[in-house]
Amino acid sequence: MLSSLIIATALVTLTVVIHMVGLVALMGFLQARSRRIRPFKSPLRQGVFIVLIVMGLVFIHFIEILVYAGAYMFLDVFETLEAALYYSTSAFTTVGFGDVAINSEWRLLGALEGLNGFLLIGWSTAFMVSVISRIRSMEMDWLDRLRNSPD
Repeated sequence: MLSSLIIATALVTLTVVIHMVGLVALMGFLQARSRRIRPFKSPLRQGVFIVLIVMGLVFIHFIEILVYAGAYMFLDVFETLEAALYYSTSAFTTVGFGDVAINSEWRLLGALEGLNGFLLIGWSTAFMVSVISRIRSMEMDWLDRLRNSPD
């Protein structure tokens, strides 16, 4: 049990750092693209921007799931990478299908992966809501300037 807790603590720490760095990089990417895309100018542009956000978040979560799957492979918990990825995705997203089970020695690690995934997905949701709110705010500022400009 102690080894599961130690490994889980290391993996949680690593995935939180990955998430933080990923969100900073995603924000930098979005800021660089927003000057070109100008998402506040049309619904289509907003849609493109939101798709970029979602794809970036999915990529970050995929890296985090890969970290757990890699740990499972390193610990010989699963025989194939596909099984490790499947289990890790199921645990990380808290779906927990149950058709691929983890042995009792590492059950706590799997449960803590679920908790970690739940928190990181929540963080991603907050990030996405914040960015979309900012786009809507910029859109309102832009519309106000248009309405108040002398023609």
